[in-house]
Amino acid sequence: MTKAPMDAADIEADDSADRKVVEQEQDEIKDFVKGLSADDIKSGNWFTKLAAHAMNSYTKKVDWQYFQDRYTGVPADAIVDQRIKMAARYAALEGGLSAGAYTATVAATIGSLGGASPATVPAAAASMMVDVAFLSQLQLRLAYDISVLYRVPLDVNDPEDLWKLIRVAFTIKSGEAANKTVVKAVPALVRPLVKRFYSGSVLTAGRALPVVGKHLLQRNVIKIGIPLVGVPLAVLLNRYTTLLAGRHAQAVFRNEARVIEVAEGMTKRSRHPQLMLWVAWLVIRANNKIADDEALLMRHLVRLVQERHQVVDDQLAQLVDIDPAEVWERVEAESGDLSDILDAADRVATVDGDLDAREKAVISELRERCLHV
Repeated sequence: MTKAPMDAADIEADDSADRKVVEQEQDEIKDFVKGLSADDIKSGNWFTKLAAHAMNSYTKKVDWQYFQDRYTGVPADAIVDQRIKMAARYAALEGGLSAGAYTATVAATIGSLGGASPATVPAAAASMMVDVAFLSQLQLRLAYDISVLYRVPLDVNDPEDLWKLIRVAFTIKSGEAANKTVVKAVPALVRPLVKRFYSGSVLTAGRALPVVGKHLLQRNVIKIGIPLVGVPLAVLLNRYTTLLAGRHAQAVFRNEARVIEVAEGMTKRSRHPQLMLWVAWLVIRANNKIADDEALLMRHLVRLVQERHQVVDDQLAQLVDIDPAEVWERVEAESGDLSDILDAADRVATVDGDLDAREKAVISELRERCLHV
């Protein structure tokens, strides 16, 4: 939402103001959907176009300073919480507005789409795509906002960062079925109905879509074709999936912010930045496993050591197996106080939780060698 929905969080808006914001954004999404061809929808290419439409101009405007100007002195957690609630409110309102336009034939209509002309997209399919595109854009921008608020660097022009944002925004996990996500997201009262809907053949049309398009189509298509509960289910499902997406993004980016904070503290305190990198990697490899938080910490340590100390260690970068003896030689080659190295080792070992036996053994030996330097 390029302007109004994201700025509207600055005031306590009533329902009529929120509805106006949502209707304005819906009109913009309708223009976007009019530019899609039937093949765009069926192939899933609509999502590629939406990602560009949703993020290109938005990311140029929204940065950390953007939020600081509006929420001076407010902790990130408080702002994130309010923006998640705001997004869920908009999603629910839009669900109610869109659901009235749905028909039970939409899924079958999508399955029969073909051709490159936008004019070939039936009205039933177009009404559904407005809802899917609106919700997708809302959740994508919400996740981006949360990354900015926690000061987690993301470059949406970088394919790896963009894919990370997409995975976080839509809670896509490896091997996860879209229907499981939906069932968990909706209120318990309607779960049996949702499960029965998924057991039918109504989603056959979506199986040809690429992974993201398929995921988003399946997650949204259950809001149609269920007699009597279409509108309330659309409202509830939009709200719950947006809350789910927002809380997931908060958990992911807040954790990464925590790891970055650890890396920044280690780098700032270090008097031996190059040795710190070797010791950090030795501790991480102590148990022959690399936890996600450990890999994340190492990536940010390398970046920060380069930025703050102008140290780039090509030998470490090309290393396959780390030899503890080489690290001990590097430790013994230093003189003076190595308490910063011991502190760094402790922080690396605990970044993913409690120390295990092998990590404790490495740190114990490091402590002895540091004391004899």
